Amino acid sequence: MNTDTLKIRPMSRLEVDLAITWAKIEGWNPGIYDAESFYQTDPQGFLLGELNGEPIGCISAVAYDQNFGFLGFYIVKPEYRGQGFGIKLWQAAMDYLGNNRNIGLDGVIAQQENYKKSGFHIAYKHLRYQGMGSGVVSSDIVPLKTVPFQELVAYDRQFFPSLRSQFLENWLSLPDSAAWGVLKDGHLAGYGVIRPSELGYRIGPLFANNEEIAEEIFQALLTKSIDSSVFIDIPDINSQAIALVQRHEMQPVFEAARMYTKETPDLPINRIFGVTSLELG
Repeated sequence: MNTDTLKIRPMSRLEVDLAITWAKIEGWNPGIYDAESFYQTDPQGFLLGELNGEPIGCISAVAYDQNFGFLGFYIVKPEYRGQGFGIKLWQAAMDYLGNNRNIGLDGVIAQQENYKKSGFHIAYKHLRYQGMGSGVVSSDIVPLKTVPFQELVAYDRQFFPSLRSQFLENWLSLPDSAAWGVLKDGHLAGYGVIRPSELGYRIGPLFANNEEIAEEIFQALLTKSIDSSVFIDIPDINSQAIALVQRHEMQPVFEAARMYTKETPDLPINRIFGVTSLELG
């Protein structure tokens, strides 16, 4: 088949819902309301591949700033795989982000060698754990909406390679979600978000200054998902995060590798108890 007939263009907001649907079919358990937050972060960064007018594949290439971008939603419909369409989507995404940015992604095991050929290296792994929700809200917990937004953005910046004010503004107001924080001496010492997904709820992010604060926030988040499955993606090199999920009898169900094209960002991994998402970093 002639791959030159593939048309690649930016998605509309409604077409990002199609990417979410395809991710659901792939078993990635996307958040039900993720599309709006994702799209608003970079409306030009979601690419659709069309063959004779039919959508057959997609990829996201979100440019957070001039120095950092993130790839996700790399999907080609099964019946169109192995025909060269995927690599054309990949090349369009890489071209959009350019050579100057450090580009990150979370690669499934089957694709990691291919990503290495494109210049990516593995920094560490993300392990997805699944359990059941049942927690308590301690007296230290505060609704995140009571924390000044700029303080939240500044705190979040410690754990992510760039400022992401636009993303957070939408992420913290997702329907049927909950966002909690802990203050120490009047300053934010950790926060977490839980949102509904296709198979229950997903926690992300969960950032905290230490394991005890992470535990408090985790417990508060679990009150949102009582009697439902809950999922969290954690860096495998954070032993305290592993200990936290094991205390709650959660089980590993999925693995991906965090990969970058340039240097691994200098982030406090020992304080990252749950990554925000595998689609946008």
